[in-house]
Amino acid sequence: MDDLFASHDALAVGQLIKTGKLGARELLNGTLARLRALNQSLNAITDFYDGPLLEKSVAMAGKGPFAGVPFVVKQLMADCAGTPTTLGSRFFASQPVAVADSAAVARMRRAGLVIVGRTNTSEFGLAPTTEPAFGGATLNPWRRGLSPGGSSGGSAAVVAARGLPMAHATDGGGSIRIPAALCGLFGLKPSRGRVSLAPIGETLAGAGTQHCVSISVRDSAALLDALAGREPGDPYTAPAAGSFLAATQRAPGRLRVAFMRKPVGGAPLDAVLVAAVERTANLLEGLGHQVEEAAPDYDATASGEALGTIMAANTWTNIQIRANGRMPGPEDLEPMTRQAAEQGRRIGAHDYIRAVQTFHRTGRQLGAFFERHDVLLSPTIARVSLPLGDVRMDGSSEQYQQGLAPMVAFTSVCNAAGVPAMSMPLAWSEDGRPIGLQFMGRFGAEEMLFSLAAELERTQPWRDRKPAGGALA
Repeated sequence: MDDLFASHDALAVGQLIKTGKLGARELLNGTLARLRALNQSLNAITDFYDGPLLEKSVAMAGKGPFAGVPFVVKQLMADCAGTPTTLGSRFFASQPVAVADSAAVARMRRAGLVIVGRTNTSEFGLAPTTEPAFGGATLNPWRRGLSPGGSSGGSAAVVAARGLPMAHATDGGGSIRIPAALCGLFGLKPSRGRVSLAPIGETLAGAGTQHCVSISVRDSAALLDALAGREPGDPYTAPAAGSFLAATQRAPGRLRVAFMRKPVGGAPLDAVLVAAVERTANLLEGLGHQVEEAAPDYDATASGEALGTIMAANTWTNIQIRANGRMPGPEDLEPMTRQAAEQGRRIGAHDYIRAVQTFHRTGRQLGAFFERHDVLLSPTIARVSLPLGDVRMDGSSEQYQQGLAPMVAFTSVCNAAGVPAMSMPLAWSEDGRPIGLQFMGRFGAEEMLFSLAAELERTQPWRDRKPAGGALA
């Protein structure tokens, strides 16, 4: 059982269960035992299901493509009936349990997934690392002392260690792609409105979304087939699409690929990252794609400030709504979360509207770029690794921004514009750690990205490259 997820993705495991070659209960028990053992060193899972809650989860799993496959859900942006959603915060640790699943979680269950626990996140998802004061830091299974990224670091650490083949993740500024890059996984952020956030509203003015991190492209595609689709009254809807899984089984055609050696308006990159981009560009050219160096024209500073404004306003609003008027005490929030909430409390309507308009302007600027190009290639993050403690939630605003900036230099614009983007582990450092490459597409172009991802996965597979024994080195 320990080696099952080293060689089988979620679809393959689902097929073993369907054909009777693997018992669902045997898989569940073995997986939970392995997850508990891994969690002693990773601190990735905050809550394990057991007893009646676990049995209810088993009973609620449908007969879809992942029937019987264990799964974990991040403690952010998704409610699971019978458990609280803490947002990684002490302030919400004693929240009442959710009375119903959120829409995406209900779809996960219908696809056959058996939810067995919740994963760690930074407080309110504000940091691109996973080191909350409530619950403690999650460790990257690739190397002791490194962060798995965030805010979906708990989910990424579990999958990187091969405790599960995929796990739920959310993304408001890069929180699927950043941990995917640092943990050697595939992670795709869907287009705005592709996955419903019901029953909550637009979340970060449409910048927030959810999906998964996974060891295979096809698992991500099949899960998006299950999650995609509007719920009544959704404020946004992505363009209609066919099967994302089917897209992984056809060639992408000759794509017009642009690549970037540095962030828009940003500083030069480490030579290791530049070399990774150049090698990937050469790989794409060898596969027959048209490749050239080019970058979109948008105001990166304005886009980043707009996202900060909207995140701060949402932080304050989430506290007001979820706490039913209860105010956090001195020890209830981390210093940077408290600062964000205070900033959000002071933001006026005109500031918020101006930030939303910046989102829309950025989206149109990227839309013009994608009239000339199909794909934009860059590093996922503007650094090679992330030591624990480098992104401070307990220091000054300047320290926090200094740690944040290189982590979101390539990712956050995708959230502002609502376009899909994916991180793929196509490069490796000299000492064997993964380096993620980001591929961004036009709004609604997930099928194209999945076709390209599958082509690259076949050409340069990564599944066998994993932390030794799934443990910390």
